[in-house]
Amino acid sequence: MRPIRTFTIIPAIPERLQCLKEIAYNLSWSWDHDTLELFRRLDRDLWEEVYHNPVDMLGSINQETLESAAKDDAFIAHMNRVYENLKDYMESKTWYEKSYGEDSNTYVAYFSAEFGITECLPIYSGGLGVLAGDHLKSASDLGLPLVGIGLLYQHGYFTQYLNSDGWQQALYPSNDFYNMPVELMKDDKGNPITITIDYPTGPVKAHIWRIQVGRVSLYLLDTNIPENQRLEDRNITNQLYVSGEEIRIRQEIMLGIGGVRALKALNIDPIVFHMNEGHSAFLAIERICLLMKNHGLSFTDAKEVARATNIFTTHTPVPAGIDVFSPQLMDKYFRDYCSCLDISFDNFLDLGRLRPGNANEGFSMPIMAMRLASYSNGVSQLHGKVARRMWNSIWPEVPEDEVPIGAIVNGVHIRSWVSKGMSDLFDRYLGPKWAEDPLDPGLWEKVKQIPADELWRTHERRRERLVAFVRRQLLKQLERRGALSSEINKASEILNPEALTIGFARRFASYKRATLILKDPQRLEKILCNKEKPVQLIFAGKAHPDDGPGKELIRQIIHITRQGDLRKYIVFIEDYDINVARYLVQGCDLWLSTPRRLSEASSTSGMKAAANGGINMSVLDGWWDEAYKPEIGWAIGHGENYSDEAYQDKVESEAIYEMLEKEVVPLFYNVGNNSLPRKWIQLMKASMASICPMFNTNRMVHEYIEQFYHPSAYNAKILTADNFAKAKEQSKWKTFIKLNWSSVRIDNVDMENVSEIKVGNQVKVKAQVYLGVLNPEDVDVEIYKGTVDSQGEITNASIISMNCSESHGEDRYTFEGNIKCDSSGLHGYTVRILPRHGELSNPHELGLILWSP
Repeated sequence: MRPIRTFTIIPAIPERLQCLKEIAYNLSWSWDHDTLELFRRLDRDLWEEVYHNPVDMLGSINQETLESAAKDDAFIAHMNRVYENLKDYMESKTWYEKSYGEDSNTYVAYFSAEFGITECLPIYSGGLGVLAGDHLKSASDLGLPLVGIGLLYQHGYFTQYLNSDGWQQALYPSNDFYNMPVELMKDDKGNPITITIDYPTGPVKAHIWRIQVGRVSLYLLDTNIPENQRLEDRNITNQLYVSGEEIRIRQEIMLGIGGVRALKALNIDPIVFHMNEGHSAFLAIERICLLMKNHGLSFTDAKEVARATNIFTTHTPVPAGIDVFSPQLMDKYFRDYCSCLDISFDNFLDLGRLRPGNANEGFSMPIMAMRLASYSNGVSQLHGKVARRMWNSIWPEVPEDEVPIGAIVNGVHIRSWVSKGMSDLFDRYLGPKWAEDPLDPGLWEKVKQIPADELWRTHERRRERLVAFVRRQLLKQLERRGALSSEINKASEILNPEALTIGFARRFASYKRATLILKDPQRLEKILCNKEKPVQLIFAGKAHPDDGPGKELIRQIIHITRQGDLRKYIVFIEDYDINVARYLVQGCDLWLSTPRRLSEASSTSGMKAAANGGINMSVLDGWWDEAYKPEIGWAIGHGENYSDEAYQDKVESEAIYEMLEKEVVPLFYNVGNNSLPRKWIQLMKASMASICPMFNTNRMVHEYIEQFYHPSAYNAKILTADNFAKAKEQSKWKTFIKLNWSSVRIDNVDMENVSEIKVGNQVKVKAQVYLGVLNPEDVDVEIYKGTVDSQGEITNASIISMNCSESHGEDRYTFEGNIKCDSSGLHGYTVRILPRHGELSNPHELGLILWSP
C-alpha cells in the first residue's frame, strides 16, 4: 500500500549535543580516529549494528543514552574537541590557497560512476570507486576547489554470500537515504532541486543529493522519485554496474548529461571537467551543446572550448572492460540529440568510432572521451604504455611511444587506511605533518627511527584484531549457510594470531588469478601447516554477478578450505567492502597480488597494506612495476610474458612457493632478542619509507593539478576571452589544416654524402617539402632518428626539429636539421611533418602526420 503523504522524522538530539549532527554529516569523520572514537563512545554495540553510520546511529539511539551523554562532561569535552578540530579543518587556509591565491575559486568537476568513501555508503563496487573516494579526500586536504558528480544508487552494488557449495549469491538491500549521511538539495522554497533529461520514452527527472567530504561536496543524482511514473525510469539509478546494454546507456546518459545539468541547476560553473573512466563521457557533448546554446558558437568552436578543458583517466587495460554501444541503440537515444549539436548523426557516431565512417562499428565511450579531452592518462607508468598500445590506432601512423596518453600513478588516502595504532606511532616519531603533507620523503625516513619493538607490537595487535574479526565473520557465514554444528564449533579455532598472515583481497576476475597460490595443494599444505612456522591465507573479494569464471574461483577456494588441516589455515571472508579491506590491510603481514601481467592498470590495496607495515609480493604489474625494489618486498617473476598462459601460471605459482619457503617464512620467523624478527622489521620500515611518500593521493592530486587542471584552466581563460575569439581562431585554423593537409608532401630528403660518421660529429639533413596553401609556421618538419633493429625498424627514437632555410616560390620550401651522432652502431632516420600551433595540447591532437615516402 502506497502512502497518501510522506513526512520526515529527525532525531531528537539534546541542545547540548546539537553539533553531533554537523559532525555526522561531514564525512571527514571517516578518516579521523578521534571522531570515530566519539561515536563509538556513545554506544559501541549500536555503532557496529548501524555499520559505522553516525546518522543512522543518532536516529536510532536510545533517548536516555543521548540525555546521559549530554550530562557527561567528559563526553562533552571530547565532542567539543572534535567539533573545534572540524571547524579548524574547514576554515583554515589550505595548501591550494597558499599556492594559487586568486585562482582558488576555479572549480574542477570530477565525474565517476562510483565513489567509495566509507562502508556505510555502499555506492561503490571496488578499486575504481575507492580511488575516486580517496581523490575527493585528498582534494579536501589540499583545499582544491573540486566537486564530485555521480549517481545515488538505491541498491548500490550487491551484498555477497555463499551457498553450501561455495557458489556466490547476491542480495540487493535497499539504501535508506534519509538515514545516511546524504542531504537532499532544495531550493529557496524548500522544494527538491530537479533536473530533467528527455529519453526516447519521455522526460526523466532526477533529484540531487549532497555528501560532504571534508571541504569537498559530492553531488549524486537519484531517479527513484515519485515524479517518474515509469519503473524503468526510476530504475536508472537502481544498481551499480547492472547488466544490459540499454540500462547502461541510460545510466551513463544520466551521469554525463544529467551531471552537467545538475551543476547548472546548483549554480556551479566548473572550468575543468575530469572523466574518471568512460562512463561519464557524454558530459563532453552536453558541454558542447550548452556552449552552442548559450554563446552562439558553432559545433567546431564549442568543441574547441570543451575539449581544451576536459580530462580523461582510463583505468581499463583490457577491451572487455569497455562500454561499447551498438549503432542501433545510439540511434534510439541520440538521433534527436544531434539537432542540439547541429551535426549529422553519422558525424556524431564518428566521435566514438575507432574508424570513422564504419557504419557497423559500435560507439566506444573511451574513444569519445579521448577525442574530446585535451589530456588523457593511464593510472601507472606501465598502464600508460599498455594504453598507448591499446589505443594506438586512434592516431594512425603515430609511433606508439608518442600516442598522447600520459600516466599519473594512483595512490591512496593514507589517513583513511592506516590503523589507529600506526597513526599514533607516526604522530609520535614523524610528527603531525605526515597526515598533512605525506609527500615528503625525508619525513617518511623517520619511520626507521621507530623502535623495533613498538612497531612490531603495534602490528601484532592489528593482526590479533584481524584474526578475531575473521573468526566472528566466519561464524556468521557458517550460521547463515546452515553449516553443521561441528563445523561451526571449529570456527573459533581457525587462524593463529601469531602466524605469518597472507592477504589476498580484490575483485574476483579471472585475470587476477586468485587461485595461483593454490596450484599445488600438497606443496602449499607443507608451507601452511608447518607447526613450528605456520602460515595462513585470508581471501576476500566479489565476482561480478554475471562472471561465472570469477564465481568458480571463489568456489574452488571454499572447497580447498574444507580439506583436512587446511581448514585452519585458509579462510574466505564474504562480502568484501571497505570495512573488511581495512581489517585486512592493517593486519596482514604479506600482501599477495597475482594478476596476469599487463592486465592490472594500477591496483592500490598493496599501497594500503604498505602504509600499515605489510610487505608486498606481486607480479610486476600496475603500480608494483615501478615501486618494486628488492629491499622492500618480493616480485613474482621478472616481467616476463608467456604466450602459453598455463605454462606462465605454473612458472609463477612455483616462484611463489620458492619465495615463501626460502625467503619469506625464514625471514618472518628469524627472531632474536625479545622475540623480534628484526630483519623483517627492517623490511617493513624500508617498505613504508619508500612507498608512502610516493603512492598517496595527495601526490596524485598534486600531479593532476600541475599537469592537467591548471593548464586546462589557463587554456579556458585564453579560449573564452574576447567573446571566444581565440577558440574561433583556433577552430578555423584546424579546419583549414584538415581541408588542406592532403596536398602536403615531402618531395626529397638528402643527407650529406658521408659513408662513415664518427661519434660526436654532426651530419646535416635537408628536406624539400610542398605545403600548398599552408605556411611554414603551420607545420613542424622533424627528423625522426634512432638505432635500427634486426627488423629494420627505428627504435629508441629522438626527434630533431628542422628549420625552414629557403623558399622556392609560394608553396615549396627547404628545411634543414642536424643529426648529432652520439653513439656507434647502425642508425637510421626519416622525416615527417606535423601541424603546429601554439595552442595545441599535443602535436598529435589533430591526428595528422605525414612521413617521408
